[in-house]
Amino acid sequence: MFILKKVYIVLTYTGTILSQIVRLYTKKEYSHVSLSLDKDLNQMYSFGRLFSYTPIFAGFVQESPKYGTFKRFKKTRCKIYSLEISDKDYKTVQETIEKFKKNRRKYGFNMLGLIAVMGHYHIKRRKHLYCAEFVKIVLEQTSLDLHLPEVIKPDDFQRIEGAKDVYTGLLRDYNSLS
Repeated sequence: MFILKKVYIVLTYTGTILSQIVRLYTKKEYSHVSLSLDKDLNQMYSFGRLFSYTPIFAGFVQESPKYGTFKRFKKTRCKIYSLEISDKDYKTVQETIEKFKKNRRKYGFNMLGLIAVMGHYHIKRRKHLYCAEFVKIVLEQTSLDLHLPEVIKPDDFQRIEGAKDVYTGLLRDYNSLS
């Protein structure tokens, strides 16, 4: 029997200065992307600010609507997609995220890569990622044929074939719907 599980792609816009800059450039509603393995979004994974009060320190982060940046920015807007994947692919995603968690101190934020995206360039830096690069790397470990561009932006995840639109609205209101 072929068992399907779901992962959740969470696009957000917090209204921070960096998110405003990204939005200004992309002309898209959302400026950040995270990946969650549970529908309640208790744990989301991405690359972003490590401390909710400063964007200076950034890297691999575990996020949640209940704490950190998303709790601080109560008007965070989001669009959530679910993506069905095989049990084998789900385990691969879990293992990939676990590797990032175990080695979180070895990773930094790819600010140079994020800036390069504005010029439609891809600058890959060893052990440095921005949010969309991280989600792309994790999902590319699966057997899915994603057709994601090399120069990746959060908005690109809305075009993944088979992704189902789950929710659009304030992130803080989503958990009350679960």
